Amino acid sequence: MTTALRQAPAPEKHRLPRCNWGAVTALTLVGLVFVPLLPGLYWALGPSFKLDVWQALLVDPQWPQAVSATLMSALLGTLLAGLITAGLATRLYPSPTWQRLQQRLPVLLSVPHVAFAVGLFFLIAPSGWLARVTGHFLSWASPPDWVTVQDPYGLSLALALALKESWFLLWVLAALMGEQAVTRQLAVARSLGYSPAQTWRQVLWPLLLPRLRWPLAAALAYSLSVVDMALILGPGTPPTLAVLTWQWLSDPDTNVQAQGGAAALALLLLFGVISALACGVWWLLRRWRAYPSGQRRAAVPHPWPWQTPLLAISYAVLAVLVLWSVADSWFFPALWPDGLSWDAWRNANLAPFWTTLWLALVVSLLAMPLVLIWLEWGPQRWNAVLYLPLIVPTLPLVAAQYAALLRLQLDATALALVWSHLLWVLPYMLLTLVGAYRAFDARLMTSARALGCSSLQACLRIKWPLLLRPMLTAWAVGFAVSVAQYLPTLFVGGGRFDTVTTEAVALSAGGSRQVLAVQALLQVALPLAAFVLATVLARAWGRHHQGVR
Repeated sequence: MTTALRQAPAPEKHRLPRCNWGAVTALTLVGLVFVPLLPGLYWALGPSFKLDVWQALLVDPQWPQAVSATLMSALLGTLLAGLITAGLATRLYPSPTWQRLQQRLPVLLSVPHVAFAVGLFFLIAPSGWLARVTGHFLSWASPPDWVTVQDPYGLSLALALALKESWFLLWVLAALMGEQAVTRQLAVARSLGYSPAQTWRQVLWPLLLPRLRWPLAAALAYSLSVVDMALILGPGTPPTLAVLTWQWLSDPDTNVQAQGGAAALALLLLFGVISALACGVWWLLRRWRAYPSGQRRAAVPHPWPWQTPLLAISYAVLAVLVLWSVADSWFFPALWPDGLSWDAWRNANLAPFWTTLWLALVVSLLAMPLVLIWLEWGPQRWNAVLYLPLIVPTLPLVAAQYAALLRLQLDATALALVWSHLLWVLPYMLLTLVGAYRAFDARLMTSARALGCSSLQACLRIKWPLLLRPMLTAWAVGFAVSVAQYLPTLFVGGGRFDTVTTEAVALSAGGSRQVLAVQALLQVALPLAAFVLATVLARAWGRHHQGVR
């Protein structure tokens, strides 16, 4: 009996499930960026859920014109950006011109929205360079009485948004076309007798547009809540709804702040309604043209190269900024300044430049390990939650940040400013890197684990060195996003931290055009330097590591 007891199997002990420390770490670190928004939203927007606040908002005399200007600029800007993107892809892909355009996209993306708005203002204003060229041939002695900027309908703002957002959509589209094997599908359709335009309209766009819905939503959300570009190019009295909301939220009167919170909620409501209508229109189009008709149409023999003026406008914006920064005196209708001078550069206030530099470096370098930890160990099904700052109007989130920091007594501190920028830098870097991360060959990690490496060691020795190029690109994108932040810097910084973005917007309200051009170019120089540095480092790494190219 004793022997039987000895040979009897011991009862199994109840084992607790192993804790996935990687996922816990990822959720904790990312939660430090996103979780404080939840009470902040309640503190910032809670007083707005009152009937009298909404009644005061709806009877405000500025409300109708602000809403109409916002809808006009946002809808027209997003629609034109989508049409420009579709037209360029249909017209150019896969020609060498498309490849050259892809190579220029980082340069165009590195131009912040504020700098682009300032350059476009110098270009199309009644005393701008285009009016000077026209006046030179028509013998004008004074600027024409045209409302080409700050018009009451927001048309100049819509033009700026369309041009700027089209480069972002093209950048996303170029990555999607690589994933969807568009070249093979285009070749098959061409072999069946369809023209390139028919192929894009009936085969490729139905496949690509559903993948572009989130970038288009991000462009719409930004257009609805943009403040910095609207202050430069948008209408003045009354301004767009986003500018009006910002003014109300900045007011010391709590009743006016509550009205600003209601206006921020109205921006969210507008975004939801427009998005729902767009989904409904897409569903109807798919039902109406579910299958191609089968009719073949001849291709246009020599289509007009309409992409040339679009590129010319973008480069003209940069050129006129450079010219104004070195102009001595430049009176209408002269095509060229009376003289060139470096006085504006020598006397430039570089304090905002250095503040922007250290802030963007700290934010982007902090965001990179957060993104890598999330992509490696975080629950990927929650990626959509991290993308919310990109597809939700900015003002409600900024108000939530500010309310949370006020309760914690951390407003107007460097730590608060870094945290406020992380909320937007992190999703952009994640969006940039997630495609390359998913395309990585998982068998390499399996082999490394089989040879005795831990998960972290395999990442440090195998995965992340092989992904260095897309990681550097993501870092450059995060750096550029931090440089371009206006509302978080203004609200959270409390006026104690001047960046090149806040300085350029402040100077656009009045002052020397030379000084404004210098600050706008300094804003361009920082993201451009980040993209150049990322390219140089990636090439240097590839030269010394043959397998990483």
